Amino acid sequence: MKVLFVASEAVPFIKTGGLADVAGSLPKSLKAEGVDIRVILPKYGSIKEEWTSKMSHVGNITVPVSWRDKYAGVDMIEHDGVTYYFLDNEEYFKRDSLYGYFDDAERFAFFSRAVLNVLPMLDFWPDVIHTNDWHAGMVNVFLKLDHIGDERYAGIKTLFSIHNLKYQGVFPKSVMNDVLGLDWKYFNNGDLEFYDAVNYMKAGIIYADFVGTVSRTYAQEIQYDYFGENLDGLLRKRSDSLFGIVNGIDYDVYNPATDKNLLYTYDVNSWNKKVDNKVRLQEDLGLPVKRDTPIIAMVTRLVDAKGLDLLVRIMDELLATEDAQFVLLGTGDKRYEDWFQGLQWRFPDKVSANIRFSNQLAQRIYASADIFLMPSIYEPCGIGQLIALRYGTVPVVRATGGLRDTIQPYNKYTGEGNGYIFENINAHDMAYVIKQALGDYRDKSVWNHLVENAMNSDYSWKNSAKEYINLFSRLVEK
Repeated sequence: MKVLFVASEAVPFIKTGGLADVAGSLPKSLKAEGVDIRVILPKYGSIKEEWTSKMSHVGNITVPVSWRDKYAGVDMIEHDGVTYYFLDNEEYFKRDSLYGYFDDAERFAFFSRAVLNVLPMLDFWPDVIHTNDWHAGMVNVFLKLDHIGDERYAGIKTLFSIHNLKYQGVFPKSVMNDVLGLDWKYFNNGDLEFYDAVNYMKAGIIYADFVGTVSRTYAQEIQYDYFGENLDGLLRKRSDSLFGIVNGIDYDVYNPATDKNLLYTYDVNSWNKKVDNKVRLQEDLGLPVKRDTPIIAMVTRLVDAKGLDLLVRIMDELLATEDAQFVLLGTGDKRYEDWFQGLQWRFPDKVSANIRFSNQLAQRIYASADIFLMPSIYEPCGIGQLIALRYGTVPVVRATGGLRDTIQPYNKYTGEGNGYIFENINAHDMAYVIKQALGDYRDKSVWNHLVENAMNSDYSWKNSAKEYINLFSRLVEK
């Protein structure tokens, strides 16, 4: 089985979000299961020299971008046993950021077309091309439209994964001529048209053989209007070929027994060392050192989709009445940044609002906190709760997307479950469940069992990788 994984970012080379974690860890797990998988990415100017200096040059071609030809170089590097290819064009990719430019439609049309056009020089012909999010959606289109009659491409199947349906790559319809170089009939028949604009994600969904997303629940949710971002009708039509496979995390990277960011490492048999990490975190963040006071933590983007309005409604009351501390790490909308800083001002002995991002501090928070809060309005999969489980920090989540699929409500009478869930987008429902968790925390026999359940939950890529292999096999046999 040969698979080409197409993404716009991947750790450890370049990252802005969760897609990079998937692109850096899923191929590694698939490789371990015997899949010949390779990854192809843009060669951004912000990739550090420690990686670019190790790349070797494969070759270069010219790639048509409508009426003009553009240079496309191919470099490669092997990391964790996986071959990574990088498509080089300084005009498009030697910039300070990855996205958000006026010519993103052109940049990722070029990338998508180049992915296919460089295949003859790679000495690697995939059975399946696994494209991810809108940045790679046009690969599926160009495969079907640019290479008609070429037997080398005829047998390639495509899986298109949606990591977040909200971000779709919508551009003015003028890109049909000036960027894509496609016949207007593919706009007029609705394949690329979206409210009189061009939508790369919609096109990717239509032209893919199978469509996937990052949890079973999210695959169902996006077929409804509330979560469907105006594509729910299309997704319902594709329901027979729409699949949800929950994301995992790299257990070699996220490992409390070996994490170099931690002051005190531990595993499921020595997790009592979490309290030593807590004490040091309290000291470093200027909070009163209280070994027995639970820390509720959030590591998150500060945007409304993360359910932050629920916190705005209840955190003052909760902190005024409960023996608990609250630690936040993240940046985002200024109104939330200001509100959390105000919360710290009102409760200086209970709140540490860190309006920044630090990977080291994030890992220390996962290892030190007792409760990890994710009250998301929607969450395609979520990685924070998976890391929290791995580090023995008990999640409190809303029942949506991957949060529903990965967190099982704790039942102290049967001993089953690994966290706490509330169903409705309701601040008082959330407060009730948080108070339930705080109550269980005070019963050490209950809490100890819950922490062990959390740490024994397996959300490595092993099981999900096998699901992807089954999906690839079905595609090839299709």
